[in-house]
Amino acid sequence: MPSHAPDPTDTLDPTDPLARERAHLAASRSALRAMREEVESLDIRDVAANWVNAAVLDAQIKDRISALADLAHTPLFFGRLDYLHAVGAEEAEGAEGESFYIGRRHVHDAQGDPMVIDWRAPVSQPFYRASKKNPLDVRLRRRFGYTGGDLTAYEDEHLSDPAESERTSALLQAEIERPRVGPMRDIVATIQPEQDEIVRSGLGGTVCVQGGPGTGKTAVGLHRVAYLLYAHRERLARTGTLVVGPNASFLRYIEQVLPALGELEVRQATVESLVATDAVRVRGTDPAPTALVKGDARMAEVLRRALRSHVSMPTEPLMVVRGSRRWRVPAYELEEIVRELLGRDIRYGAAREALPQRIAHAVLVRMEQAGEAPDDRVQDAVARNSAVKAAVKAVWPPVDPARLVLRLLSDAEFLAEHAEGVLTEEEQRAVLWPKPARSVKSAPWSVADAVLIDEANDLVSRTHSLGHVVLDEAQDLSPMQYRAVGRRCSTGSATVLGDLAQGTTPWATADWTEALGHLGKPDAVVEELTAGFRVPREVIAYASRLLPSIAPGLTEVRSVRESPGALSVREIAADAAGDTVADAVLDACREALKHEGSTGLIAADARVPALAAALDAAGMPYLSPGEETTADSRLTLVPASLAKGLEYDYVVLEEPAAVVAGEPDERTGLRRLYVALTRAVSGLTVLHAAPLPAALAR
Repeated sequence: MPSHAPDPTDTLDPTDPLARERAHLAASRSALRAMREEVESLDIRDVAANWVNAAVLDAQIKDRISALADLAHTPLFFGRLDYLHAVGAEEAEGAEGESFYIGRRHVHDAQGDPMVIDWRAPVSQPFYRASKKNPLDVRLRRRFGYTGGDLTAYEDEHLSDPAESERTSALLQAEIERPRVGPMRDIVATIQPEQDEIVRSGLGGTVCVQGGPGTGKTAVGLHRVAYLLYAHRERLARTGTLVVGPNASFLRYIEQVLPALGELEVRQATVESLVATDAVRVRGTDPAPTALVKGDARMAEVLRRALRSHVSMPTEPLMVVRGSRRWRVPAYELEEIVRELLGRDIRYGAAREALPQRIAHAVLVRMEQAGEAPDDRVQDAVARNSAVKAAVKAVWPPVDPARLVLRLLSDAEFLAEHAEGVLTEEEQRAVLWPKPARSVKSAPWSVADAVLIDEANDLVSRTHSLGHVVLDEAQDLSPMQYRAVGRRCSTGSATVLGDLAQGTTPWATADWTEALGHLGKPDAVVEELTAGFRVPREVIAYASRLLPSIAPGLTEVRSVRESPGALSVREIAADAAGDTVADAVLDACREALKHEGSTGLIAADARVPALAAALDAAGMPYLSPGEETTADSRLTLVPASLAKGLEYDYVVLEEPAAVVAGEPDERTGLRRLYVALTRAVSGLTVLHAAPLPAALAR
């Protein structure tokens, strides 16, 4: 350690390094407790000027207290770096090297000297990047092993010692393969060099991460948020951060990662909740051909045309009366003002707010020509004149976005007028409701409709932009959904995460360049993660047989994990009642539950009710996706449509052919199957009575 406060480990036996490290852990926990108690003891009664300031300070203090929580089963530090020289000193100076403990948050002692360094600090970076080829002035990298919250082992790498050969860390491998119970956990102790490069990329640019199953793309995205909040906290505190996931189950699964890293102020949402409004209730669904058209980026042009059609050109002059004087603005001049605003292509609402001021300015010019000397107050008064207001309402009326979309989907003539040359007649028929809705409240709105209303809202008034948005499972978004998310980071940046092979919607992304264009980030850097750390090699190789059919040309994930026997494919001779299949599924689940960790039973959505009944009859408790597993409840019944993004130690996959048949086309079905096959991180059992898809049968 650097020489500062007296080290409580100095009285320990120097021949017992583990005891010294345990003592440092105990001292660090005591220091963290003292930091928390110091915040808890703050008295703001004489500091806050008013109740508003007091409330803000109180909220900040509570957040700080939460961030300083000592999680009993979460290691306070997971590594140590011993440098050859003092950090920042020139090697020629011969300054004595320093040691730093690397952990999830910064901890200091009573004198303010660091006992644990935040993993995001620059001095911590060599923990992830240093190697025998490039030691980055690191003499020793020490990794720690824990059982629960107790430090039980350590492992050293002498990176600057040419006599020591490079080897794979057993503790690192054990941490990667540790069984999963509960929600997703952070990977801060196991970040790999290629992942760290993405995590620490700057705030100014957007990064798209293409990553196959088990490459850690979701964890990389969440850790990038944590890093950006550390490096740009003040800026992001003002502008905000957001994580967008595919469904509520997925968000529940990942929700503990950022709090475990001390970050509490990151909002989470699905695209559906992002575009939801109080005025519109989503209660309808669209057939795939309809959703495909509604999700097409061309709909943005249709909406723009429909909105601008509400603007009409003035045909009568405007007369403004002030006192005993009358001021006349001819129709042609009013038309010039309207056309100028239309030509600027600014938001409909902003232009409508600017119009009375432009008209008032035209009146003031006439006043000045008549020898008067009007000021800004006069211009504001003219802009509020009843005649000006009436003219603005007639020329540029207010438009309700939901009513605009309602009319487009209900009125064939209105749609045809504004979709001419953009949508074909067949596409226009696809988006029209069979029965026109009477009102916004009674309309059978779908999720795709809500996205259209969000687009219309943005055409009227600009959507608030955040500082950074993480978009996970991005390959499943439609172009219009990309636009909706892009509006939330139009002045900020984004981290886009996805896998083209796992696209399971009719409008699934085929190319990241096109998708990033719809997002409004055409200059984003696309990074590809191809090293798998979670899914066993045997399992990912089996699933990758589907790649030529679902994503030709995509690089196959190469798993670093060897786990012989991780894959079992069993054919079942089903009887007429299907009892044999149910029995085989129950037996496979019991077999999986003998192992430590979580088990997921994945099946086609249509088969889930029957499997649920079989589990109930057998007295086997099970959870729904996203519910937290515990030591006593480790089996989750997962519809294939909700499996994306989730991981289980052991997976039982029932009837692959049914998973494929549950989708509208074979390619989408095979992609859904690819997702289901790659949810296992220790073992996969595939059960089938029907023939397997051709690619898997060989």
